Amino acid sequence: MTEIFEQLLEKNKEKIYRICRIYAVSPLEPQDLFQEVVFAIWKSIPSFKGNSNIDTWVYRITLNVCLRFKQKSAKKDFKTVKLEAIQFIPVEISSDSDQQEKYKKLASCISKLNSENTSIIVLYLEGLKYKEIAKITGLTENHIAVKMKRIKKILLNCITNKIA
Repeated sequence: MTEIFEQLLEKNKEKIYRICRIYAVSPLEPQDLFQEVVFAIWKSIPSFKGNSNIDTWVYRITLNVCLRFKQKSAKKDFKTVKLEAIQFIPVEISSDSDQQEKYKKLASCISKLNSENTSIIVLYLEGLKYKEIAKITGLTENHIAVKMKRIKKILLNCITNKIA
């Protein structure tokens, strides 16, 4: 089980961390959130039945943990439990300041979306097809397509306002 977990984590750590960065606010929160996602995956491995693709399963766990984290962090008495045993070195972020500025603007606009729309756009930005997003979110593929059209319009307006 440990070997499977390590392989799964190695394969998915970058995308898990990117999703955590969208849902977390302060500089340290993405790492804490990443640790919570990793722990949730570790606990859930024995219950994986293989009914879906393993990547779909990882995305679903990641989104569920991130959404719970966001809901809990809204409460003032929220306390984060750190898992010191897990070491994670974040993927290097581009040193191109223009690229970093674009990312910040996009992340700012995404943070203004409701949680369902945030989940959909995060999965879309990870390169998933509407069919995969539908499996992960539990919505229909058609519903995803309609929502994506609306989300893109909202993000375009937001980013245009930030650039202007």
